[in-house]
Amino acid sequence: MKKNNKLISYGIVLAMACLMALNYRILILENSFAPAGLNGIATMIQYKLNFSVGYMSLLINVPLCVLAFFFVDRDYALKSLTFSVAFSLFLLLFQYGIDLEEFIYKTPSSTILAPLTAGVINGFIYGNVIRSNGSTGGTDIVAACVHEKKPEMNLVWIIFAMNCAVAAASYFVYDHKLEPVILCIMYSFLTSKVSDSILRGNKEQLKFEIVTTHAEEMSREIIDKLHHGVTVLPAKGMYSGTELQMLICIINKHQIAKLRAIIDSYPGTFANVTQANEIFGNFKTVK
Repeated sequence: MKKNNKLISYGIVLAMACLMALNYRILILENSFAPAGLNGIATMIQYKLNFSVGYMSLLINVPLCVLAFFFVDRDYALKSLTFSVAFSLFLLLFQYGIDLEEFIYKTPSSTILAPLTAGVINGFIYGNVIRSNGSTGGTDIVAACVHEKKPEMNLVWIIFAMNCAVAAASYFVYDHKLEPVILCIMYSFLTSKVSDSILRGNKEQLKFEIVTTHAEEMSREIIDKLHHGVTVLPAKGMYSGTELQMLICIINKHQIAKLRAIIDSYPGTFANVTQANEIFGNFKTVK
């Protein structure tokens, strides 16, 4: 089982590398804007010097993956290396081996469509690669190495700062125009939002912390009607000094109306609701 899971994760990494190469070939390289990260720098170098992103990505990412191997995590480094090498090879194949000219989208009337679509696709790729314990290379590896040495530093802000530098540099590369900077920022924002949704997955639940004096009756109703377990903890109302119980229950989002109806039927009961992005361990319905 463990071996199969490992093969599946590497298969996902390879598939995402192929998709990213297509994304670059069809939507990014021909539309005069730089994506985020170190690949954005590689894209600007190709625009100015006609040196392929495929080669530049290898030169940048292979040494970074070696650093990650020693300073971050072996599995993370190997998957990041697999992605980086596969992305470069696929991109070189699509640039010089397979003719994709008829599929390439150029923006004659609306320059916003290619960055919008490319950002969404890249977010999907980014989220799936991270879920497989890898990275797409570039700034992610740099940030991971910095964070490993200085864990007090915020990883998100490290990446954000580097992406801002790429966006600023694009102003000078693309003929001193502000539009490529805006497109880079928009691309980065969409990538972050979509990848965040992928990482959260479809497992978002609601966590209820219910304070009541009717713990036994409410627990039975929740189990019978919602088919989820309940954890009961002793509690004390410090304003009144009343001995109470606190029920902790995780439910699916569509069950919120039913649980509110149960809470409303017990006077003096109140609840605090928070979002549980993902549940680990046993979250099975009660038979």
